Amino acid sequence: MPTIVVLGGGVCGLAAGLMLARDGHAVTLLEKDAAPLPDSPEAAWEAWERRGVAQFRQAHFLQPRGRQVLDAELPDVLGAFAAAGAARFNPLDRMPPAIADRAPRPGDERFVTYTGRRTTLEHVLARAAEEQPGLTVRRGTAAFELITRPGRAAPHVVGVRTEAGRALASDLVVDAMGRGSRLPRLVAATGAEPVAEEAEDSGFIYYTRFFRGAEQSALRGPMLTPFPSFSVLTAPGDAGTWSVTIYIASGDRMLKRLRDPAAWTALVRSCPLQAHWLDGEPLTGVLGMGGILDRRRDAAPSVTGVASIGDAWACTNPSAGRGMALGLVHAALLRDTVRELGDPDDFAAAWRETTERELEPWYRATVGADRARLAQMEAVREGRERVLPTDLAGTLRAALMATMTRDAEAFRAAVEISSCLVHPREVFARPGFAPRLLALAAEQNGGPAPGPGRDEVLRLVA
Repeated sequence: MPTIVVLGGGVCGLAAGLMLARDGHAVTLLEKDAAPLPDSPEAAWEAWERRGVAQFRQAHFLQPRGRQVLDAELPDVLGAFAAAGAARFNPLDRMPPAIADRAPRPGDERFVTYTGRRTTLEHVLARAAEEQPGLTVRRGTAAFELITRPGRAAPHVVGVRTEAGRALASDLVVDAMGRGSRLPRLVAATGAEPVAEEAEDSGFIYYTRFFRGAEQSALRGPMLTPFPSFSVLTAPGDAGTWSVTIYIASGDRMLKRLRDPAAWTALVRSCPLQAHWLDGEPLTGVLGMGGILDRRRDAAPSVTGVASIGDAWACTNPSAGRGMALGLVHAALLRDTVRELGDPDDFAAAWRETTERELEPWYRATVGADRARLAQMEAVREGRERVLPTDLAGTLRAALMATMTRDAEAFRAAVEISSCLVHPREVFARPGFAPRLLALAAEQNGGPAPGPGRDEVLRLVA
């Protein structure tokens, strides 16, 4: 029975720890933040200190792919999430009004999810972890160094030493430390080659507020709506809560005034399809977050006996809402790969291949979309002509955005992609879909969603 140490007690670390323990492994999970698990989800929202998670109280949405993983692997956690007030949500129930064909299709149930605040989902996962036999959670404990022995091609990790000096032996160390993972420093201290990494600033800043009301606000447009120089993300939550996020290009200094609640409210109020999301009790002021990287590291770094998952492996612009869903997918894939743990070098190669096959295409698609969106926003800010995609993937992505609010098939395709159910490449490769999509986009010649132009935005936030 392999002994496994998981570094990081966020959503991915907890899910991985639970899946591995339920598969018969002895698992110890180390979480640097010392704050104990609160008594309830609401107490978690009010007071749980998670300083190691910068986005802990930012907008989150559990995409249907993530719900599928919980349903299959951790159904008790999904049940606890629903019992805590998570909202049952199916975007097909809230199609844009311009879509005339609203008839159901076989397989529509795959779009159903349960979603809520990050604090609530992490709370129910943490509660399950504390009650799980074979899983020991140590809060306020961080790894200080990796313990290694010589390997065939690189040092092999056989455990970790905590900051308190305690040595924990392991057959595998799982890096689930998220965006701020310290693994590169830990690996460097062993004398091994640096962890391979590519990174770029996604170029966005986020301004979020949470609300509570008697009823969830209705979708009158897509959850993520692009405007010429900003985007609005609206996400249902649990226990009658929801969030509204404005994100802008980080170089757009004039719009950084959105940290002021009055300016933030004025801008949301000017968007006809989103203004009604303000009709609730504000639970927070404007929560800002910037410096977000699109970053990818080697899933099996330059030492053996270590595997990175979730945001510790690759993180992207959070407005796509893919982090939790793909992190849960990654955790399940890790559990499956560990079943064949065997030789450390063989495991490292298998884990790298699995990650690159199953998850890297999503990373590449998100980075491509980020670059295209940022170019559009910067062109508006600088008064240049609208930037049109020149590559096929970008052209099809733009055509899908232009038609999804008017055509049932395009809407379903867009939701399949945003839900992390089917990769864009597979959707666009369906027989006849791409030509029909391009023809619809040419016929409709739709403009941007109704909302303020650049001059009006500057006036509203002044």
